[in-house]
Amino acid sequence: MKQALLLLPLGCAISACGTMPPPAVGPTATLPTPDMGQEAYETEADPIYRLRPADMISVLVYREPELSVESVPVGLDGTIVFPVIGQIMVQGTTPGELSSIIADRLRVAGLKRPEVAVNLTDAASHRVTVEGGVDDPGVFEFEPGDRLSSAIALANGPTRIANLKQVAIFRRGEGGMMVAKFDYRAVSQGTMIDPVLEPGDRVVVGTSGLSQFWQDLLRALPAFGLFTNVNW
Repeated sequence: MKQALLLLPLGCAISACGTMPPPAVGPTATLPTPDMGQEAYETEADPIYRLRPADMISVLVYREPELSVESVPVGLDGTIVFPVIGQIMVQGTTPGELSSIIADRLRVAGLKRPEVAVNLTDAASHRVTVEGGVDDPGVFEFEPGDRLSSAIALANGPTRIANLKQVAIFRRGEGGMMVAKFDYRAVSQGTMIDPVLEPGDRVVVGTSGLSQFWQDLLRALPAFGLFTNVNW
C-alpha cells in the first residue's frame, strides 16, 4: 500500500536549543502506554514481512530457468506480472505465501510439481521524509524495523538549535492523516518509546516551521506520543 504524504511548507526557524541532555539512568521505556493512546505504535520489528508497492522481489522456479525472474518490482497497484500466469496481486502477502500462490497458478497452467522460492531483494517501499531542524533533510530509505531515532540519524541528526521537545510524526492511516508528537530528548534518554517507522512516515523536527494550523494542533495534543486523527 503506497503511503500518501501531505507535504506542507516548512521553514528552518527552529527556536529552542538542540543540546542533548545526558542519558537518564533507569529503566528504558520499551512498551506503548495504552493510557496515552499509544496502541498504534510498534516498538519491535514485525518478524513477518509483507510486500508493498515499490518492493523488489526475485522469483526462482526450480528446474524452470525460463520462468525464473531475478528482479520483479511490485507495482503501485500492488501487483506483479509473471510469465505464463500474468498479473498477480501480491500486496500484503509474505514471500512464503507468494511462493505458494505462484506455484498453485503454475500448476493450474499445466506445470507439474512446480517448486517456487520468492525472496525480497529490496524493501524500496520503506521511505521516510525527514524535515525541519535536521542537518540534511530529505527522503530516505530505511530498513524494516528502524525507529524514529533512525530517521533522525539518516538526516545527520538535529541541528544545534532544533526544538527537540516537539518532534512530530505524520502518518497516513486507514482513517486518514494521523499525527503524534514526541519529546526527542526523552526518547534519547530511554524514558519515552522510540517507535518503529512505517513506510511513508513524515518526521518533522521542531514544529515552529509548520503552518499555524499544525502548530496549534500539536500544542493541543493531550499527551506526548499520542496518535491523533486529523479530519478536515
